[in-house]
Amino acid sequence: MNKETKREKNMLRAGIVGSLIAAICCFTPLLVLGVIGVGLGGLVGGLDYVLFPMLFGSLGLLAQALYLNAGQPGPSPKWVIVALVILFSAVLIWLQFRFALRISIGAAAMVGLYGLYLKRLPNTSSL
Repeated sequence: MNKETKREKNMLRAGIVGSLIAAICCFTPLLVLGVIGVGLGGLVGGLDYVLFPMLFGSLGLLAQALYLNAGQPGPSPKWVIVALVILFSAVLIWLQFRFALRISIGAAAMVGLYGLYLKRLPNTSSL
């Protein structure tokens, strides 16, 4: 296994694990109970401002790893992914987390559809 393949697999794994951890912490009271349990209850109000951008950043890392794994030629969509991560985070904060579940599911669905799209493209890495 060459260095690039190992890096891509690590990015893919980090994106999946980061997304799962952020989603669990965003949508369940586990992190809140843990933070309160160690005496840092004052930080609970600001957790969403960290966790949702972390979720979108992890999904962005996952999207970039899917692109690298697909081996498609052409420019990397890295800057589009970064712009979408910032946009999703800003919209969610601007809406004051009103549609957090819907927006997060939409972002995860976009990454899933992007992965399916990349799988359907002909693999040109072997050319």
